[in-house]
Amino acid sequence: MNKKIKPDKSWTLFLDRDGVINKRPLNDYVRSVNQFEFLNSVPESISRLSNIFGLIFVVTNQQGIGKKLMTEKDLEKIHKFMCENIQQAGGKIDKIYHCPDLDKNGSKYRKPETGMGLKAKQDYPQINFEKSIMVGDTMQDMIFGKELNMFTVLLTEDIDYISSQKTKQWDMHFNSLNEFTEWIEKTTKN
Repeated sequence: MNKKIKPDKSWTLFLDRDGVINKRPLNDYVRSVNQFEFLNSVPESISRLSNIFGLIFVVTNQQGIGKKLMTEKDLEKIHKFMCENIQQAGGKIDKIYHCPDLDKNGSKYRKPETGMGLKAKQDYPQINFEKSIMVGDTMQDMIFGKELNMFTVLLTEDIDYISSQKTKQWDMHFNSLNEFTEWIEKTTKN
């Protein structure tokens, strides 16, 4: 590991959504609030992370909109529900960035492209990508983080997925956001 990780309020946390915050539907999209299901302990984990990081963002590809399977309004309702539950647990999400574009359109905002991160930096000039962590469950998330010089954390329980990757794009691996949160809390205490 090339970076010293000891986050404080000058640090920024970027979180992917599906597979990190909520269960990722198999071969589908979360199209309504009814389909949105938090992964274990996520609202509480984000509450604990809110005590450590100055800014927390969600960066999420949402091509279900581009495929006309859902609308921007559907996504707004899902994110309102998500943020309300996180706030009730004592946490916060400063802003959510999403890309509705189809994969085939080559959008600069669709991860692994860096557009959502650069937009966040434009909106919040205090962001220092070298003092930022990207947490995601796919290589797209890891490449997005690496391209912006972030520390990258892969969340997955799928050992086959990890061993199938030809190049290691992540700095650390955990099974869940809760495990990552426990590790971060220890690093800030030491």
